[in-house]
Amino acid sequence: MPELSRFYGIVVRMYFRDHAPPHFHAFYGGDEVVVDIQQLAAMEGGLPPRAFGLVIEWAAVHRQELLAAWERASHSESPGKVDPLP
Repeated sequence: MPELSRFYGIVVRMYFRDHAPPHFHAFYGGDEVVVDIQQLAAMEGGLPPRAFGLVIEWAAVHRQELLAAWERASHSESPGKVDPLP
């Protein structure tokens, strides 16, 4: 599963040829959340509130890049990298 970004101890990844809707996986400590890119909402799992807030803030800034990464990954291409939060 390619890593898209890493910031504040949060790792964001995206699977190749994964199921719709477009989403990514964020990991923090032992927790994982799957986030719908279009809705910016948790589909399953969860993170501590502060970490989840950072993930949503990051995804809102990079939504178009994430959708483009999803499109590439859905065709088994490298999704590339997305800048972290500063």
